[in-house]
Amino acid sequence: MKHIIAPLALLATSLALSAQAQTDPAPQAATALETEQCYLKGISEQVQCGTLQVPENYEQPDGQKIGIHFAVLPAISENKRPDPLLILAGGPGQAATDLAQMIDRIFTSVRQQRDILLIDQRGTGKSNPLQCDMTHVEELVKADDDIDLAQVARDCLAQYENQHDLTQYHTVNAIRDFEAVRKALGYQQVNLYGGSYGSRAGLVYLREAPESVRAAVLDALAPVQVVVGPFGRHGAASFDKLLANCAASPACSEAFPRLDETYQQLMATLEQNPVPLTVRDPLTNEPVDILLTAGRLSSVLRVGLYHPTTRQMLPFVIQRTAEGDYMPLMGLFGSTMAQSELYMGLMLSVLCSEDLPRATPELLAADGDNTFIGSRTGDAFVEMCSVWPTAERPASWFAPVVSATPTLLLSGELDPVTPVAWGNEAAATLSNSRHLVAPRGAHTIVGHTCANKLAAQFIKDLDLDALDASCLDQQQAQPFILNSNGKGL
Repeated sequence: MKHIIAPLALLATSLALSAQAQTDPAPQAATALETEQCYLKGISEQVQCGTLQVPENYEQPDGQKIGIHFAVLPAISENKRPDPLLILAGGPGQAATDLAQMIDRIFTSVRQQRDILLIDQRGTGKSNPLQCDMTHVEELVKADDDIDLAQVARDCLAQYENQHDLTQYHTVNAIRDFEAVRKALGYQQVNLYGGSYGSRAGLVYLREAPESVRAAVLDALAPVQVVVGPFGRHGAASFDKLLANCAASPACSEAFPRLDETYQQLMATLEQNPVPLTVRDPLTNEPVDILLTAGRLSSVLRVGLYHPTTRQMLPFVIQRTAEGDYMPLMGLFGSTMAQSELYMGLMLSVLCSEDLPRATPELLAADGDNTFIGSRTGDAFVEMCSVWPTAERPASWFAPVVSATPTLLLSGELDPVTPVAWGNEAAATLSNSRHLVAPRGAHTIVGHTCANKLAAQFIKDLDLDALDASCLDQQQAQPFILNSNGKGL
């Protein structure tokens, strides 16, 4: 079944792509480095920004060049360490510089001693962005089966296919770009933080340039050997945990006694009778008409599972929607529209060549065998990738990454996208690693648990055994929202 994916749902579908070069040449030192003082949104002081020219195709070093944009948040201490923290953004399709404010907050203690290096991956931000409208406002009033996602992808492709070789926008080339920036800035080594898709980029970095990495923190693991894009079964597993948590809470179970039944009935109703609604655009405050369908409902709820705060709202949202009060759902939908921008052209360039070719009919069928969201995420990518330019990638790109670099792995038990099992898979071939799991954590746990403090300690000392992870177990679950006043227990 077709559906249009809200921006954050794509972000959720946002995970990861991997890659490893075989006989490709090492990154060439680029000659054109431009730097200037600049301001980033949410950062009060001036920081250093710059652009480095690199080959679009590293096998054609004298061919077309693209600019790789970066920003450096300088260390606070005068006696700073020489190795920065390099941020590998998620998606695929997030721009690292767009995350500056959040990163500065999460890694405040790291920045006391180290620069934080933000590099926009090729195809995002100011690094030759492959930017497309992912919402297609006119599509929001269509029923699920009437949406042509292949045409959405064609419209995006038409903007770039005659100007750029989109098959060059993959994770290995991204790592080459990052290495070129590292060398141009004079850093001998970097520490990595990669969340979601960034965790896969981090693993590829460990394989492509191990001597350049002092340590790595990989959060919400998507190892290179797994297929990302079809997220039905992982979303359903997270939703089942939500149902169980609500049933175990006297207040939640009393307020929403038959939550699963209510959800299934609501989905069945929307399948037959979608509801026309109007929501305010969070950026312009202009009214936007949408048709509430089963696909849109499940997409928004799946995205709501990403963070503990929105997760605890979902029983209330489901119940009120079933009763005909759409305001809570529209608030949640609006919040997904307001998320940081995702560059659809880059996302498709990565996933359509690196993951979807490995999504066998058996895998897709198993992924869609659930009563939460079905096969909607997998179907959407299959349809969009059917028209996107692809290139065959060697099987060796997807062999488990073997590394002895000190690596801290982080997972959330409630994650609807990257399950704990994927973290265990990654750990199996990382001989100097430790995998920590937050029982009440969701996706990318450095943002909502004490994991950011553990990461900072690890980056400082490189002592995995010394990390006291008890704070992850001691974290209390947020209360469920029980009514429109925000009361929760």
